Amino acid sequence: MLLLALGLAGCPLPNHRLALRIRDTVPESPEGMSLAWYQTVGVELEPGNQVELVHNGHVFDRLVEEIRAARSSIHILLYIWRPGYPSDRIIQALRERHPGVACRVLVDPLGSIRFEDNVGPELVAAGCEVRVFRPLQGTISTLNLKRFQSRLHRKLVVRDGISGMTGGWGIWKSWIGEGRKPDEWRDANIWVRGPAARGIQLAFAQNWQEAGGGMLPAEAFPEPMPTPGEARAGFVTHTGAPVLTNAERMTLLAIASAKKRLWISNSYFIPTGAIQDMLIAKAKAGVDVRVLTPGRHHDIPPVHEGQRATYARLLENGVRIWEYEVSMMHSKSLLVDDRLSMVGSTNLDPLALSAEEGSLVVDDAGLAAQLAQDFEEDMQHSVEIRWDSWRRRGLFKRLSERVTVLFGKYL
Repeated sequence: MLLLALGLAGCPLPNHRLALRIRDTVPESPEGMSLAWYQTVGVELEPGNQVELVHNGHVFDRLVEEIRAARSSIHILLYIWRPGYPSDRIIQALRERHPGVACRVLVDPLGSIRFEDNVGPELVAAGCEVRVFRPLQGTISTLNLKRFQSRLHRKLVVRDGISGMTGGWGIWKSWIGEGRKPDEWRDANIWVRGPAARGIQLAFAQNWQEAGGGMLPAEAFPEPMPTPGEARAGFVTHTGAPVLTNAERMTLLAIASAKKRLWISNSYFIPTGAIQDMLIAKAKAGVDVRVLTPGRHHDIPPVHEGQRATYARLLENGVRIWEYEVSMMHSKSLLVDDRLSMVGSTNLDPLALSAEEGSLVVDDAGLAAQLAQDFEEDMQHSVEIRWDSWRRRGLFKRLSERVTVLFGKYL
């Protein structure tokens, strides 16, 4: 009764109703920004990195280059690895890698359909150590829904501990091409060489251990690390949490940093109330807030309906929204002003908050300019959803969106 009375009485302290609300101005200096990221998600933006965006089917070219360049190890971690041409190409490159290069591969069984029957044995024959993350056997029969939901959704490759790549890519036919046709997904990935690769290697090592793999050798974490570029960068990992995940912390901090521009591309856009509140606050403060989401070619139609359920509140309060019309838009990127970029596997939907995710955060004007150019090109293949027409949609569509959102909370 005492606890109930205290709850009903309310709290006299200035707590916000949400789990996290970043109210302070995020410092603009490189050192100040790095400190903000460190105290929010535990990752510093270290200098000395070379970074490069890798689009769509070019991800396979870069992966083959990394395999051929490896001298000590090549580590690959994926949600989707399925049989087909891209898989055959990567396996052939692994067969031809330099002698003595250790190959370790970790995949999620839910996304990597037919992997254990087809791809896995070929990788083993190529001399790779192969493991499956959180096998599905027994999760449904024992009603272990939480374990079934908690998937490995990261996409990582690390070469010799000094370079790595992350993004939304998978090894399957959907990533062939340029993302301008219905059967070619549009995606954004990022390659990094330098100190930030250490964080990607650490993420692989931790997932590898959980899957029963051993400790990585010391040469997987070389010292000193090369510093071939000028970009500051850090790899932010996140997994499920009962209240607030690192994915939310990371996204909220990125949004809070925006002063002029905040452009988001996200394939499964069903943001939390806290994220919606901050997007609206930024739009009302005069920031150019734009969101690019999938349109009619969405690979999961119920999620498309769920994302549309968030549109009304955002549109009414000044957030601009586009839907990509020519193929499935699978990118997970965020651009803040003219410096800060974020690219990785992090979706903004409830299911992503229960998954193993990761994104590379980069403070670099050159990369930000490239990401802005990509966003503008994608908008040319998109349709803007406008509030004046959206608010007149029919009752059936409104009910369909709401039912999908309620159902999505339990996916």
